[in-house]
Amino acid sequence: MANELKSLLKKLSDAHGISGYEDDIREIIKAELEDYVDEIRVDKLGNVICIKNGSEFKEMIAAHMDEIGFIVKYIDDKGFIRFTPIGGWFDQIALGQRVVLHGNKGKVYGVIGCKPPHLMKGDERKKAVEIKDMFIDIGATSKDEVLDMGIEIGTPITIDRELVGLEKSRVTGKALDNRAGVAMMIQALKETKSDATIYAVGTVQEEVGLKGARVSAFAIEPDVAIATDVCIAADYPGTESAHMDVKMGKGPAITVVDASGRGLIASKNVLRWLRETAEKYEIPYQLEVAEGGTTDATAIHLTKSGIPTGVISVPARYIHSPVEVIDLEDLKNGALLIARALERAEKYFK
Repeated sequence: MANELKSLLKKLSDAHGISGYEDDIREIIKAELEDYVDEIRVDKLGNVICIKNGSEFKEMIAAHMDEIGFIVKYIDDKGFIRFTPIGGWFDQIALGQRVVLHGNKGKVYGVIGCKPPHLMKGDERKKAVEIKDMFIDIGATSKDEVLDMGIEIGTPITIDRELVGLEKSRVTGKALDNRAGVAMMIQALKETKSDATIYAVGTVQEEVGLKGARVSAFAIEPDVAIATDVCIAADYPGTESAHMDVKMGKGPAITVVDASGRGLIASKNVLRWLRETAEKYEIPYQLEVAEGGTTDATAIHLTKSGIPTGVISVPARYIHSPVEVIDLEDLKNGALLIARALERAEKYFK
């Protein structure tokens, strides 16, 4: 399974799709699951919903497809491109990155630059450069040349980076938030022997407001749901102040609370279901209580009259950067936990 998972994750991570432009990831999910489900449909917002028919009990797995990126907002007369972020960026990470602009004539490559530090004065050099002061250079010399290349206002932009292996079972790449969760969802659906009707949903626009999860859960109205995502691994320099005991390689994380309770507070029954499943099948797991950040589960569990919802996450380093790092063992065990949990959900929630 390890090699298959790594291959699947690379395919997903290397694909491109900011919020609202998840088309390529949607096609990968459809191709991976078409032989394992009875129906695949795409809703009006762009969520891909893969349905495996079973009993009247309905189970939902949600994995958001979108990655953070940028979008073109202005092209100057010299051919330099100004842009705005889509999703949450730590500005200084963006500077110096190579990017892909997805124009209407195909991919165009560029680099993110700023005023050179050699020309900065005094205090100016000590300040972090903000995205509003950056630009993209695609090698053009005029606005007309940029337009002729198929780049215009509203062109989506992603980071140009590919997944590679690190030591042992660890990998690094872009968009592991949340292509790791997508891979986990796909693998879980392939493995589970649940008798329920399962809805595996690749959701859109999570990074900008949990939008896809909200509308898909409303339409499906499942009896129980699991959201897959990544969470912060607090095991590298600078994370000590988080006082969290979540580490890479120690198993997937089950969310107890996120966003200090403003997001999800998992019910006692959800936690009992997931923890007892992990313990029954000797799957390593960790518990997460997070002060910041939330997932699709926040939107799902508040849908209609309320849906019991849990979160299973892969611990990750350097989230919301082009060099996110995860351990494939956590991904494998997360998929296994979801697969087994789906098989046991009905006894907890019917």
